[in-house]
Amino acid sequence: MTQTHTTDVVLVGGGIMSATLGVLLKELEPNWDITLFERLDRVGAESSNAWNNAGTGHSALCELNYAPMGSDGTVNPAKALNINEQFQTSRQFWSTLVEEGKIANPSFINSVPHMSLVFGKDHSEYLKTRYQSLSAQKLFEKMEFSQDPEKIAEWAPLTMEGRDPKETVAANYSREGTDVNFGNLALQFTHHLEEQGADVRFGHEVQDLRQESDGSWSLRVTNRLNAEDDLLVRAKFVFLGAGGGALPLLQKSGIPEGKGFGGFPVSGLFLRNSHEETASRHNAKVYGQASVGAPPMSVPHLDTRWVDGKRSLLFGPYAGFKTNFLKQGSLLDLFKSVKPDNIYPMARAGLDNLGLVKYLLTELTKTRQAKIDALREYYPEAAGGEWDLIEAGQRVQVMRKDAKKGGVLQFGTELITKGDGSIAALLGASPGASTAVPIMLNLVKKCFPDRFDAWSPRIKELVPAYGHRLNDEPDLADEIMAHTAKVLGIRN
Repeated sequence: MTQTHTTDVVLVGGGIMSATLGVLLKELEPNWDITLFERLDRVGAESSNAWNNAGTGHSALCELNYAPMGSDGTVNPAKALNINEQFQTSRQFWSTLVEEGKIANPSFINSVPHMSLVFGKDHSEYLKTRYQSLSAQKLFEKMEFSQDPEKIAEWAPLTMEGRDPKETVAANYSREGTDVNFGNLALQFTHHLEEQGADVRFGHEVQDLRQESDGSWSLRVTNRLNAEDDLLVRAKFVFLGAGGGALPLLQKSGIPEGKGFGGFPVSGLFLRNSHEETASRHNAKVYGQASVGAPPMSVPHLDTRWVDGKRSLLFGPYAGFKTNFLKQGSLLDLFKSVKPDNIYPMARAGLDNLGLVKYLLTELTKTRQAKIDALREYYPEAAGGEWDLIEAGQRVQVMRKDAKKGGVLQFGTELITKGDGSIAALLGASPGASTAVPIMLNLVKKCFPDRFDAWSPRIKELVPAYGHRLNDEPDLADEIMAHTAKVLGIRN
């Protein structure tokens, strides 16, 4: 028997995005009723799960794709600065909630230096140029650069042991980097939401939704554990934050702003080493450069991971391809997502990214030995028997209409909101989790413009430097970054 349920806000998905928005809205409007639906039996089991992502606190300290070499031989720091500013916003939000006792403890974040490592003369010259460009900025002033193998070995000994001494290497190093368990953070956020009266329902999947004449939304929700408890939900505002599951629901919503969007799913594999003796000798997230034709998300990296208090090593990713949009989804997802309004943009984006197709085919044919060989480019003496191959979460890259090209493949995240502010959807991938707080602040500003001024004082309490660019205000940057580091128990 279908039951009816009325609420102010529906959050679809139990990952870090929905959890962040839920906590933010509860801080701004404590009396609002919030209902969160998660199709699985627990929080953060898809993309937010610790083993379904690399856990990098994305702040552009080590990710080379955020500061590529320009055609004129210079490196523009603008994108890297924007990513770092956003991560600082997330840090402020988290630290405020820790101070106020709304996050039980900052166990979700650990200090792990971030490092870029490249090989060969040309790449070394690029890295030096990148260092000169970024280190001149306040947010990157502590970054170090070296072409000295002994110094690099101090930073990350496993990367240099057994390496040919004649090989040209270079590295950028930032001690203030972090490793973040977004699944743990999502769990703590969700516990807090429940304590504040939010209705969190597991095993519930939103099947369909439509907007009513009064502007509210009706959602048909299936109880995957008990079909007799299916729901018809009426909500004033809906957020589609279900990772790869957001696109199908956006399409079902029928909003004009969602027309022309498609998605291309990419799965990933990592090699994981849980041997304590080996893991204890590496404390860094070491990022390299993506192969020619490979997407930014494929950048190889050798990472320290802290999960449930235990340190492990992770190397990858090795790209794969499945047609499901969620790790625990249907192989029909991609085919069902093709609609008359997005088939042309998807086709055009595909034609313009044949290099990606070639890259995926190459990855799919890699043997285990080929994967170990790739690992040994960054860890020459790696013992293959110590590494297990694990499957990471699904990522759905955004494909959208483009006036000039017809369609483009867009990396990163895309926030889509209806003109009346009654519904929003988040599509895309990295660096989404690290920038969840500024994304959600942008969402509430776009969807609730008539309330935003009244909310601003509380927002300033939650994010003290909101509205400021820390890079442009050195004294404020020092104050804010030192404070958040102290509260979260990480290096500044």
